[in-house]
Amino acid sequence: MSWPQRSQPKPRPSGPSCASGRHANRFPNTCRANASSSPPPTACPCCGSAKLSKLGEDITETLEVIPRQWKVIQTVREKFTCRECEKIAQPPAPFHVTPRGFAGPNLLAMILFEKFAQHQPLNRQSERYAREGVDLSLSTLADQVGACAAALKPIHPLIEAHVLAAERLHGDDTTVPILAKGKTDTGRIWTYVRDDRPFGGLSPPAALYYASRDRRQEHPERHLKTFTGILQADAYGGYNPLFKVDRDPGSLTQALCWAHARRKFFVLADIAANAKRGRNAAPISPMALEAIKRIDGLFDIEREINGLAADQRLERRRKDSQPLVEELHGWLQTERAKLSRSSPVAEAIDYMLKRWDGFTSFLDDGQICLTNNAAERALRGFALGRKSWLFAGSDRGADRAAFMATLLTTAKLNDIDPQAWLADVLARIADTPITRLEQLLPWNWQQDTLNAQAA
Repeated sequence: MSWPQRSQPKPRPSGPSCASGRHANRFPNTCRANASSSPPPTACPCCGSAKLSKLGEDITETLEVIPRQWKVIQTVREKFTCRECEKIAQPPAPFHVTPRGFAGPNLLAMILFEKFAQHQPLNRQSERYAREGVDLSLSTLADQVGACAAALKPIHPLIEAHVLAAERLHGDDTTVPILAKGKTDTGRIWTYVRDDRPFGGLSPPAALYYASRDRRQEHPERHLKTFTGILQADAYGGYNPLFKVDRDPGSLTQALCWAHARRKFFVLADIAANAKRGRNAAPISPMALEAIKRIDGLFDIEREINGLAADQRLERRRKDSQPLVEELHGWLQTERAKLSRSSPVAEAIDYMLKRWDGFTSFLDDGQICLTNNAAERALRGFALGRKSWLFAGSDRGADRAAFMATLLTTAKLNDIDPQAWLADVLARIADTPITRLEQLLPWNWQQDTLNAQAA
């Protein structure tokens, strides 16, 4: 039986057809590759006729992955000898981050990204590489990480200076176990985030991290020694010396987080969580529910003014938010008088009333946010990472984790691929003069990349 006549096939569309429309926004077009078409039918499945003509086509998409390929790039460097003086000349060897090393910048960037951004310990990476046929021992990977941290060190002070030059910072900290003799100490990772986007600022966002073995107040004092401006943080007492009038070079303005305050009421009004506790369910507090309702009114206003200029935000807050805050203050005082000292709701109310100036500072400055969520988001990676790497092996290891978090989080905040940025910086930093290092910062690197693509 002869094959049916087929019309000339038309080019396939770059996007999915109706049959795969649900994947339209899930897979990038660069991932799509045309496979060979299914063999056409030779006869009508209904009547057996061979008189078939093409009516159209449907495309079925299957997502697949191609295993990673390892390559050893050989750079041939020819030697030449001078017939006059017999001196030998040869081009220099390619730059490697580690002396007499062998790892290229893309491999090093992948190791750093998986360890510090994907929270994959080096021993797991070593095992995975071995399964792929590449033997990279744990000690070798550790040496590469140390060499990369040393090579990237000049970038850190530039990000640090940019963050501390802000008019307002978000600050927070989280625990990280640090190995000690026969035990682990409860260390801390501190973060300070500059993000001017909520009030229409044009300065690029950045995050700064530090590590310490304890939570003494001397650490934030040292971190913010040169900073003058607004510190948006929780009510941790270690920040209090920063707000003293006689502080040198000047007292900071305290701005507290309404999300923290709301959370204390939410625990007492969480109906869904209480339902799961069965007999141990705590009584739902109508007073806590009312407090949440009043606070949510402020959050509704903040959603509408997010991204506006600081003066526009301030004008709207004084018009709409200030009356709500004044009503909330009066209501809290009235309800607190009805409660005993041991009441859980009284504790949540006292948390706000004792710090009312810090909670209401957002009514005096449009740069201040209602919450400290920017800093909490910046620490989320460490909260997840603790479950993978369990603890930092030393103070140096904790400092290195904070150092790399500064680089990687800043890259993420500027909407660039951290791994691609690291690979490019590692390849270029040795040949970049100190006076031009700012070109390698994440926000400048993004602009250079976009300009190159446009050209």
